[in-house]
Amino acid sequence: MTVKDILDAIQSPDSTPADFAALPLPESYRAITVHKDETEMFAGLTTRDKDPRKSIHLDEVPVPELGPGEALVAVMASSVNYNSVWTSIFEPLSTFGFLERYGRTSELAKRHDLPYHIIGSDLAGVVLRTGPGVNSWKPGDEVVAHCLSVELESSDGHNDTMLDPEQRIWGFETNFGGLAEIALVKSNQLMPKPAHLSWEEAAAPGLVNSTAYRQLVSRNGAGMKQGDNVLIWGASGGLGSYATQFALAGGATPVCVVSSEQKAGICRAMGAEAIIDRNAEGYTFWKDEQTQDPKEWKRFGKRIRELTGGEDIDIVFEHPGRETFGASVYVTRKGGTITTCASTSGYLHEYDNRYLWMSLKRIIGSHFANYREAWEANRLIAKGKIHPTLSKVYPLEETGQAAHDVHRNAHQGKVGVLCLAPEEGLGVRDEEMRARHLDAINRFRNV
Repeated sequence: MTVKDILDAIQSPDSTPADFAALPLPESYRAITVHKDETEMFAGLTTRDKDPRKSIHLDEVPVPELGPGEALVAVMASSVNYNSVWTSIFEPLSTFGFLERYGRTSELAKRHDLPYHIIGSDLAGVVLRTGPGVNSWKPGDEVVAHCLSVELESSDGHNDTMLDPEQRIWGFETNFGGLAEIALVKSNQLMPKPAHLSWEEAAAPGLVNSTAYRQLVSRNGAGMKQGDNVLIWGASGGLGSYATQFALAGGATPVCVVSSEQKAGICRAMGAEAIIDRNAEGYTFWKDEQTQDPKEWKRFGKRIRELTGGEDIDIVFEHPGRETFGASVYVTRKGGTITTCASTSGYLHEYDNRYLWMSLKRIIGSHFANYREAWEANRLIAKGKIHPTLSKVYPLEETGQAAHDVHRNAHQGKVGVLCLAPEEGLGVRDEEMRARHLDAINRFRNV
């Protein structure tokens, strides 16, 4: 039995759930990995000089044991997120520490503590097997997966599963991720694949779409409402492109910050009108490594008011971190909210606290999404209210280059990876709905 037999079954219009259940599992499959014995390979290099193409490997690995409440999924397509870049350059620390700690939690979790880490936190594919206790999914189901892995044995996680003490991000803090031909997930990570999308399109929203939904829309994040002015950093990027869509769909006004005219054009194509090209307008928020420039904050705030009819920002959608955080706190209106989910330009944020406490602003930390938030975000994709932002697709063999693109910010939206899918464009089940949304689906392809 080989993965080709699995692919043949997926591509056959006559395959039934019983056919998938009867398929023998292969002994091994191809997967994108980083190696534990290479964690020091970039020692002494700057972050920018660390090259994912050197640390990312395509290996043949054994199929992991299937446990209770879990599923094995044949992965047709996946995508690259910043967490895969961080994993590949071993920053801010090696992910093998995550796997070692997870491995100590139970006999079953020991499977994750290996000398290699199969990475990737997105997938679209087909269920092959389910473990004991799984009733909602069966072999042959076409699915996407969100990346929240929780144990839920503590009461802490039952109001909001993101607060579970054993909360992890699959494919980053666990092994057997989605950049592979087969992936191991908890069954409560699975959601229906949107029928009007191809495999690679369906795989692209996952992590970033759910993250943006919680950060901006959910009551656990900013609780965005109609009429809000929302400042979105990197508005054409992986996260920002979904935040921009959520703002527009929810009756808010996105103020999109981008770094080029090409990226400004993408925002216009999504329907945004208030756009700041920070490079063209020359914003420099730091005088040097240690000193910020409040005059630039004020100039930035003035520009925002020009675009909003004199209004300040209600919500800041923050993820660049150190480079922008001081400006974000300053430009937020009195009583407004800064939500942060990442720190791609640095983790040590600095801001003038007078503008926070005296103006009653709030900073909210936001990390991925709970199962309900991920489900709601995926439902909006399935309904055609929010669209994938896929710009380019690589074969599995070239995942290192895909990660390099994301690391160097040489991409728009999301970069996809074909795993078992032999070519792009497969897996569409609702052609009529697709035709209605084709221009929006291809927005990031046409730049």
